[in-house]
Amino acid sequence: VQLQASGGGLVQAGESLQLSCTASGSFFRANHMAWYLLSPGKQRELVAQISRFGTPTYPDSVKGRFTISRDNAKNTVYLQMQSLKPEDTAIYYCHAGISLTRADPQSIAYWGQGTQVTVSS
Repeated sequence: VQLQASGGGLVQAGESLQLSCTASGSFFRANHMAWYLLSPGKQRELVAQISRFGTPTYPDSVKGRFTISRDNAKNTVYLQMQSLKPEDTAIYYCHAGISLTRADPQSIAYWGQGTQVTVSS
């Protein structure tokens, strides 16, 4: 199973950016999917999470600015980021809990390779 993230880049403050992450390989189902960020000097932080049924969760720092969504048919999770701020600059990682087989529903954690988001002031 691989998670391939894309969509990062350099934008100016106030602009928008959309990240995508697709799970590929042999597996039964992607359960929760999420985005985390890692910035210098800080620990990895949860940006947004979405359940298999589409229920999103956000920390207060991004509520109202970021929207997570998913397309289960494509095993893809999206992160729409609006009103970006310089402090949003980080490497963004996608994460998914994957059930490998129908017979064994336990969720195994997988991480994507990270995509750089840089917001200039």
